Amino acid sequence: MVVLSKPAFDHFKNCPAFFHGIPLVDLSKPDSRAQLVKACEEFGFFKVVNHGVPIHLIKELESEAVRFFSLPHSDKVKAGPPDPFGYGDKRIGPNGDVGWIEYLLLTTNNQSGYQKFASIFGEAAENFRRVVNEYVLAVRRMACEILEMLADGLKIQPRNAFSPEDQSNGRNLIGFGEHTDPQIISVLRSNNTSGLQISLKDGSWIPVPPDQTSFFINVGDSLQVMTNGRFKSVRHRVVVANSSKSRLSMIYFGGPPLSEKIAPLPALMDGEEDSLYKEFTWFEYKNNAYKTRLADNRLGLFEKIAAS
Repeated sequence: MVVLSKPAFDHFKNCPAFFHGIPLVDLSKPDSRAQLVKACEEFGFFKVVNHGVPIHLIKELESEAVRFFSLPHSDKVKAGPPDPFGYGDKRIGPNGDVGWIEYLLLTTNNQSGYQKFASIFGEAAENFRRVVNEYVLAVRRMACEILEMLADGLKIQPRNAFSPEDQSNGRNLIGFGEHTDPQIISVLRSNNTSGLQISLKDGSWIPVPPDQTSFFINVGDSLQVMTNGRFKSVRHRVVVANSSKSRLSMIYFGGPPLSEKIAPLPALMDGEEDSLYKEFTWFEYKNNAYKTRLADNRLGLFEKIAAS
């Protein structure tokens, strides 16, 4: 998914700026496994450096995205609507959610998914597809490494127990309303424009300082279920800063196949009675989520009710 949060008009104010530490994990350090587990338990969100994704791929995809979003609106709509892939503007899903945003939902290795871009880019559409595929491959490799390190940290076998299949990725003006991500893991990279905020356990919102050379990782709803609530899916949102610069984000969503059953892993429970969630398939979850608003608790339907 490639997202452009549009700049606000001058009369909108920024949130009061304040400092709060975001977990930072250096994947090259020996203690990175323990740091990853702690970050997932405490925040459900963290920043990674020394991630192994080539900088030239990051810059190349950003350049292609900027080229697309700079086109006239009449050209961009030729790549829409997002059904499920393609261009979207302001409207987010079918249930009334809107945002000051435009976005591209993309998949990999699907020639037909890029036919919409042929009328816009001509022969350059193939290069666009190549760049997306190479970027997603590199980010997916990093995401799987992080998930395997988390499995090691929780002493879970096999190491790939969490690993995803490709997901075929004053007053503030809201760019993208508060929500959790439904997948296992989300990998975010953005340019140097601020706007991302995460919610802490006490319900307060803190800004995430941008860093265009690093990646930010979100724990998703599926990983929260698989760890039986030990890892928390982080609520986050994007607000549009008071500037003339747009915020460009590139997000990789890693999740299971539609038929995959999602439930707490037995290694993290003493018995079935300890499970906080009912078993469900990824299709059942997506079908339920499609009927809800962004800010809704989409796991509520699958939570077990404790006996009183």
